[in-house]
Formats: sequence, structure tokens, C-alpha cells
Amino acid sequence: MESDIFTLRKPEATDGFALNKLVERCSPLDPNSIYCNLLQCSHFADTGIAAEDEDGDLVGFISGYRPPERPDTLFVWQVAVDSRCRGKKLAQKMLLALTERLAPEGIQYIETTITPGNVASETLFARVFAALSAPVERSVLFSRDEHFDGLHDDEVLYRAGPFKLTTPNS
Repeated sequence: MESDIFTLRKPEATDGFALNKLVERCSPLDPNSIYCNLLQCSHFADTGIAAEDEDGDLVGFISGYRPPERPDTLFVWQVAVDSRCRGKKLAQKMLLALTERLAPEGIQYIETTITPGNVASETLFARVFAALSAPVERSVLFSRDEHFDGLHDDEVLYRAGPFKLTTPNS
């Protein structure tokens, strides 16, 4: 891919199959069923963002949701960027655009989980949190031994915020 031109937009249900194929290409991401991806692109479209290239191909996606007990929080579930588009800060652009879109709705925190040693995710979120001037707290949300029977690394919760974006109407 030669171009750095991407269109960032709210997901649509018709993106579900393409999202499934994108995640398959983004090892080591955990794959989900096509049905789950359809739900991410429809039921959770308000808290997701899709990136397509000049040809209209889905090359990036962030899925997230608002935990019911913390409506001021965006929990980022999964970030996928096609290997052809890596190194262009597409994930960072998507996450900042999603945060900006949700800020007028009261989002002041971002949460995600990262397995220790996932340098790409650690770097992405560190850059985004710095851009938002958001303080960060870390704690183990799901432990290798207690939740994964020793078969999966810890999932460390990163909680950043509060942050306040200045929007044109604020």
C-alpha cells in the first residue's frame, strides 16, 4: 500500500465479514465468530471505528463499548490494523478520532487490557494517553492462574483519565 489516505467512519453491519477477515490477518489477535463481528459492527457501532483505504477495503478497526456501570468510560476491546498499513500511526489516528467523537457524550476515561510484552499495544496506548494528557493506572484484571487456568498470560487493565477534549461547541 503506497497511500496514507484512509477514511475513518462509524462501522456498519456490512463490515462484519470484512472485520472477521481483517482479524484473521492480524495475528496474534483473538478471532471471534463472524456473528460476533456483525454485532461489533452493528450493536456496538457507536463505540467503534472503521478505517478503509482508497479502494474501500477495511484496513483498520477498533471495537469498544461502554461498561454499563461506567458510562464515562470507553473500553477498547480490540484494535486491528492490516499489516500493509502498519507504521503509519493508523491505530493512533483511529483511537484519537473515536475518543474525539465520544467526548461530547461524556467519555472521560479509556480502558483496555494488554498482555505483558505486547509492545505494539503498550506503545499505541502510551502515545494516545500522552496525547490526551491522561494519567494511567494499571492492575491485573484477569490473571493467568485465576482466570485462564495457566493457559493465557495475565490481562493487565490500563485505565487512563480523566481527560477533557476541547470540542468546537464546548
